[in-house]
Amino acid sequence: MSERDTLAFDGQGLTPAVVQDADTGEVLVLAWMNGESIAHTYATRRVTFWSRSRDELWEKGATSGNVLHFVSLHKNCEANSLLVKARPEGPTCHTGNQSCFYRAVDRARDVPG
Repeated sequence: MSERDTLAFDGQGLTPAVVQDADTGEVLVLAWMNGESIAHTYATRRVTFWSRSRDELWEKGATSGNVLHFVSLHKNCEANSLLVKARPEGPTCHTGNQSCFYRAVDRARDVPG
């Protein structure tokens, strides 16, 4: 099996992006990126996503001030998802939590079947 060389995007031109704190390794958020948001991230050195609900660029922290300072970008072995390493300035989650992944799964409640 060979590795893909070029980044794969879905039918809407998007690919999932996991953001990880470059210093602690904590997973902060899962969001979506496209070519435009990737280019904007490199140009501004601030992590920028594509908002599927607003159908526009979303520079993390543009409103809240809780920016993600871009460190590096990596594609997985199949080139169908991204890992963004960043340094957060303030909490990443809109709830005020450092990470969006702060709730444990309740197997009885959350898992069907």
